[in-house]
Amino acid sequence: MLKEFKDFAMKGNMIDLAIGVIIGGAFGKVVTSIVNDVVMPPIGLLLGRVNFSDLFFSLNGNSYDSLADAKAAGAPTLNIGLFINTLLDFLIVSFVIFITVKQLNRLRKKQEDKPDPKKETKECPECLSDIPKQAIRCKFCTAYVEPAASMESSPRTMN
Repeated sequence: MLKEFKDFAMKGNMIDLAIGVIIGGAFGKVVTSIVNDVVMPPIGLLLGRVNFSDLFFSLNGNSYDSLADAKAAGAPTLNIGLFINTLLDFLIVSFVIFITVKQLNRLRKKQEDKPDPKKETKECPECLSDIPKQAIRCKFCTAYVEPAASMESSPRTMN
C-alpha cells in the first residue's frame, strides 16, 4: 500500500498540482497585499481618509473607534471594509485567471491551426504508404499515382 501511494504521489500530474497550489497561495498573498497596501489607501484618501479595514457596523448598537476595539469587546460586527477588500482580491485574481486562460486558449488554437502533415499527403493505392499529394509516382513502390484531384477517375497504375 505504501508503494502504491508513493507511485501515486510521484506521478507528474500530482507534482504539477502541488506546485500550482503553492504558487497560487503565494499569488493570493501578493494580490491581497496589492489590494490592502496599494489600491485601497488611495481610494480611502479620495473618499475622505477612510481606512477600509476599519469600516464596520456594530450590530449591538454601541459605538467603537475601530474594528479591533469592537472585536475586543466581543461585539457582533458587520465588516463592510474587509468584505470590500476580499471582493477586490477576488476580482483581481479572477481577472488574472481569465487573462491566463484566454492566452492559453489562444496558444492552443494556434497549435490546432497548424497544418497536419497527414492532410498534405495521400495514400499510394498499391503499397498504402503516405506520399505527398502532388506526387505522381510513389517513392516506396515506384507505382504511378494520380494527382489528388483526379485520383478516382483514372487507372491506378501504369506499367
